Amino acid sequence: MTNKRIQELEEKIEDLKKRWPAHSVPAALLQELDDLEEELANELEKVQRGETDA
Repeated sequence: MTNKRIQELEEKIEDLKKRWPAHSVPAALLQELDDLEEELANELEKVQRGETDA
């Protein structure tokens, strides 16, 4: 499940960056990116520790 979640998060981040405006980025987009990147980092850390969500 973790690897699937990592792929899902990476896709969401990529999609968000495609929608990113050149100027005046709304705070909501910044927060969403921060949340996704934090969750991705947590999932990657789980993989490094050998943890999985079964």
